[in-house]
Amino acid sequence: MFTVEERVSFLEEALRDQDNVEVDVFSELVVEFAKRWGSKTMVKGLRVISDFEWEFQMNHLNRTLAPEVETVYLMSNPQYSFVSSSGVKEVASFGGNVDELVPEPVARRFKEMFPAGKPGAPVSPQE
Repeated sequence: MFTVEERVSFLEEALRDQDNVEVDVFSELVVEFAKRWGSKTMVKGLRVISDFEWEFQMNHLNRTLAPEVETVYLMSNPQYSFVSSSGVKEVASFGGNVDELVPEPVARRFKEMFPAGKPGAPVSPQE
């Protein structure tokens, strides 16, 4: 939905007050990216148990490829555990307010993309 350039711009704007954060784009294995930067640790977020199952598998693969790179997992605040990109896109596309779900630059862009929302409403399977 958003280009790589837009995503980078969203992150840079949302993190502009964080002096120790740099946004970078890569198209390689994440452990290769970490090694190229001299990183010894990756930090990843988990929302729900399905995230853990996926990350558990990835962790074993990454340890095989780069045993010197550790991964630390942080659980999300329960208030955000339900947030997913597909859910946010659907809410925004129908004109719903996503201000509390995404950084301000992203919410602003959704409002530009869907100023009045899609016509109609989601159809119930029973109809």
